[in-house]
Amino acid sequence: MTHRELDKLLALVIAQAKAIKIPVSDRICPQVRVNRRARTRFGCCIRRDGAYTIELSDLLAREGSEDAVLQVLAHEVLHTCYGCSNHGARWKGYAQRMNAAYGFHISRTDNHQALGLPDDRPVRYWVVCTRCGHKIPRMKRSPLVDHPERYRCKCGGALRVENNIER
Repeated sequence: MTHRELDKLLALVIAQAKAIKIPVSDRICPQVRVNRRARTRFGCCIRRDGAYTIELSDLLAREGSEDAVLQVLAHEVLHTCYGCSNHGARWKGYAQRMNAAYGFHISRTDNHQALGLPDDRPVRYWVVCTRCGHKIPRMKRSPLVDHPERYRCKCGGALRVENNIER
């Protein structure tokens, strides 16, 4: 997607939020910034001197569908609302309103698969559920990788590490 197309989608998302009375900031930079280094996040809302800049990953800007880009832009635009710098109750309420009005699937986090993007990050560890077999990729060591016994899968099963390269 070109910078001009991204900027038009940002303007659309801002207009959509305002149309359903979500109090987004009037100080959002109209140009989307593309981050070529971002590998684990798709978007970012940067506040500087009371003004906001919305940033998207290069991967999303290049390979994401228009729907995926709109969803990430909407997520970031909601962070410009008063009291929404985090993913608290107010932000979640606004996200639910955007989802209901426009068919988005805005959530606290997204992943490559949900956005229809290829994931070329190197997987060094697989954390696997012993009950349902669900596999969780990890690119680097973390408390989950070092101590899987402290965590549980969504199904309640115990976790173990496979393909452990560095231990």
